[in-house]
Amino acid sequence: MDLWYTEKHSDNVGITIKTSKSLFSGNSEFQQLDIVETLEFGRMMLLDGLVMVTERDEFIYHEMIVHPALFTHPRPKKILVIGGGDGGSIREIMKHPEIELAVLCEIDSLVIEKSIEFLPSMASEIDGNNPRVKLHVDDGLAYIRAHQNEFDIILVDSTDPIGPAVGLFEESFYQLVFSALKDDGIMIAQSESPFYHAEIQKNIYRNIRAVFPIVEMYQAFIPTYPSGFWSFAFSSKKYHPITDFDHDRAVTRDFHSRYYNENLHLGAFMLPTFARENITE
Repeated sequence: MDLWYTEKHSDNVGITIKTSKSLFSGNSEFQQLDIVETLEFGRMMLLDGLVMVTERDEFIYHEMIVHPALFTHPRPKKILVIGGGDGGSIREIMKHPEIELAVLCEIDSLVIEKSIEFLPSMASEIDGNNPRVKLHVDDGLAYIRAHQNEFDIILVDSTDPIGPAVGLFEESFYQLVFSALKDDGIMIAQSESPFYHAEIQKNIYRNIRAVFPIVEMYQAFIPTYPSGFWSFAFSSKKYHPITDFDHDRAVTRDFHSRYYNENLHLGAFMLPTFARENITE
């Protein structure tokens, strides 16, 4: 018998992926966590029935949430990741030797535990063996309240604005992030699909623009996310992702990336008209 996972992206459209077996299924105090084996995308993590990451296309999301900020900020040393319990963002951050400390603040310890067990290609830097990585199982809001003016970059690697992640899309949260950043800090946040989530995007960017002086949206193609067209909010106190981008440092990077490159960095900020209209003030 064929087993298929189906996720609805709207009332009339969805994605379906053939699976071979379930590796884990359980509930934390926050959400339902499933990890399944698929024939096309390898292992896949679901939270509350929605795709978070797959082994085949996770590199796109994780490279794009990390590298645009790290190649724009001239001296990134200390980074905070809120969410991101699969470890993929930390893995990409650790490719930058100048980073002195990366803190992962994930509210759900079960996500970290099962990522280390079942998704080692993503969780390779959060298994406790890297002294430059610190893990905190905590609510991101509570954590940044206690850590003001500390970070060069904060990455909000959150789920959709439902359940435990709702508070990570509000203006009051962005105010806290702003205060937790140093005077020239950058925040990156995943900001949903321009194709399906126009109203959500309008609210996200309205809230961020109420706090940060520099706000730009950039895009990436992620096959298993709704519409395949995903976006990120680049929010900064000082540096602009185009005019302050360190092209030479990106070109001479000493690690391999499968999606991100110095030309894509610039092109990712060139939005189709309908996406640009979603975030027009």
